[in-house]
Amino acid sequence: MAKAGKRIRAAREGVNPEEAHSVEEAVKIVKTNATAKFDESIEIAMNLGVDPRHADQMVRGVVSLPNGTGKTVRVAVFAKDKKAEEASEAGADIVGAEDLMEKIQGGFMDFDRVIATPDMMAVVGRLGKVLGPRGLMPNPKVGTVTPDVAKAVKDAKGGAVQFRVEKAGVVHAGVGKASFSEEQLAQNVNAFVEAVAKAKPSGAKGTFVKKIAISSTMGPGVKVDTAFAHAIAPASAN
Repeated sequence: MAKAGKRIRAAREGVNPEEAHSVEEAVKIVKTNATAKFDESIEIAMNLGVDPRHADQMVRGVVSLPNGTGKTVRVAVFAKDKKAEEASEAGADIVGAEDLMEKIQGGFMDFDRVIATPDMMAVVGRLGKVLGPRGLMPNPKVGTVTPDVAKAVKDAKGGAVQFRVEKAGVVHAGVGKASFSEEQLAQNVNAFVEAVAKAKPSGAKGTFVKKIAISSTMGPGVKVDTAFAHAIAPASAN
């Protein structure tokens, strides 16, 4: 394994990986250590007490971050006729139907989010093996299968973040950029944690939110106190 550079080593030395901080304190530390020559992304990782192999312990959802993500999101929409026009007017980058399906089957993947009207799911379904592994398959549970494509496009462009727990029980997402103010980042982190906490599934037992950490692209992870997440999450069923 390659050795970390002097800047990264210095940043790690200034952070106690076992010390938990309030969201505001953690954000301040992360911003201080985001010293790369580019605008680093700020990411959050939450370790949850679930086993996503069980359907009643799956955690997924979507949250609109109050200050956006700082990233440009390219949106592809499967729609026809009037709905296709609405999607285009709302700012969709690519709009199509069977023609878009064929384009994707041919290797086109220049988009970050896929939205579809319900009547187009028979077409989109043929792309399951392509879109599914990349987490791009439209799903009504996160608002990407909807007749209101204009709203879905605007939400995606405006900072709506999808989340889904991985096999190891971890949920992660980008919550902004190092150039954001501390207040903006704290608001985004709080919104994301609240959304995940409220998405606690019926099958989850014991401690739902085990660990929370935030970090910049090139900086060390900073541990966040989970107490406020516990207060938000619904009580476990007996």
